[in-house]
Amino acid sequence: MFMRESEGVYQFGTKRVYVKCVKDKIEIKVGGGYLSLDEFLDQYTPVELERLERKDPGRRINERIALQKTLGRAENTSPMRSTASPKKKIRV
Repeated sequence: MFMRESEGVYQFGTKRVYVKCVKDKIEIKVGGGYLSLDEFLDQYTPVELERLERKDPGRRINERIALQKTLGRAENTSPMRSTASPKKKIRV
C-alpha cells in the first residue's frame, strides 16, 4: 500500500519511494535507476510483508496456526496417506 507524503514521494511499507510518470507509465526510483510499478511490486512486496510480520508477532502466530490447520486437513484428505491396513473380505 502506498501512502502519499508529498508530490512524487510515497511511503511503501517501511520504504520511502520517489514516483514519476513517464509516457503514461509509473516508474519508481530505486538506487540509481528506475523500476516499473510491476517490477517494483514483485521485488519489494515480499520484503515489506516480512517486515510487517516481524513487527506484529501475534499476527504471525495466528497465520502459523491457520497454516497448520490447513496442512492438517490436507494430510487427512491426501490419497497418498495410508490410514489403516486393508480389510480382508469375508465370504459367507
